Amino acid sequence: MDLSLIIEPNELQPYLGHESLLILDLGKSETYQQAHVPGAIRVAPADIQLGTKPAPGLLPSKEQLSLLFSRLGLTNDTHVVVYDDDGGPWAGRMIWVLDSIGHKHYSFLNGGIHGWLAEQRPIESVVNLGVAKDYKVADIDESVSINKEQLLKAIEDSSIQIWDARSYKEYTGEKMVSQRGGHLPGAKSYEFSKALDGENALKLRDLEEIKNELLALGINGEKTIISHCQTHRRSGLTYVLAKALGWPMQAYAGSWAEWGNDPNTPIETGE
Repeated sequence: MDLSLIIEPNELQPYLGHESLLILDLGKSETYQQAHVPGAIRVAPADIQLGTKPAPGLLPSKEQLSLLFSRLGLTNDTHVVVYDDDGGPWAGRMIWVLDSIGHKHYSFLNGGIHGWLAEQRPIESVVNLGVAKDYKVADIDESVSINKEQLLKAIEDSSIQIWDARSYKEYTGEKMVSQRGGHLPGAKSYEFSKALDGENALKLRDLEEIKNELLALGINGEKTIISHCQTHRRSGLTYVLAKALGWPMQAYAGSWAEWGNDPNTPIETGE
């Protein structure tokens, strides 16, 4: 199946119904019930998060992921297309989850359901269930993620670039969602939603423009980029963007929920 990382609605439509295609909708339940891409199976975002404090955004266990992807009917040959109803953060997080389990056949539907509806593509409202398979997650690929201890060392060694996908007020510490506010030492602020075109069905803006804005901040892929937000939802989109730009990327899934609730982690505040 010749589908690239980021695909447009017109590229997906000819493949609808293809036996090796699995379309996953990570949008809200009510949106899915009203309209979804034909054949799409809804995945509750909670199914791709560990969900326990202080770091709810961590990856679920191998056992949980095996159960999920068995229910969805994933096989090694399946090409997965992901989308949501919010411009792509949950869909991007699912790309990271697929990378984590070593499944590399996937695409991100640009604009998600909004992009699909804007082009008046076919829709359905019936609830689809996967054809269950026995899918076993044997290993987790740790290379696509970084944990708190590794991050502390990487900050000390200046061996990474940090992309903070939260709002600017969260970055400066003006808005606090954890016990402590602020940002990781050396982190650059580029809120995930800046990459989206609100005038064009929440599709991604031109990748070259996004790239130039990131370069101006000093995010350039010359070192591994670490992306995070509060729980690794918003940074799901930045994970896909870095992949699309060909830049080395790791997700800090613990994100600010873990870092900002630890009294001993180094924090910077202000601009």
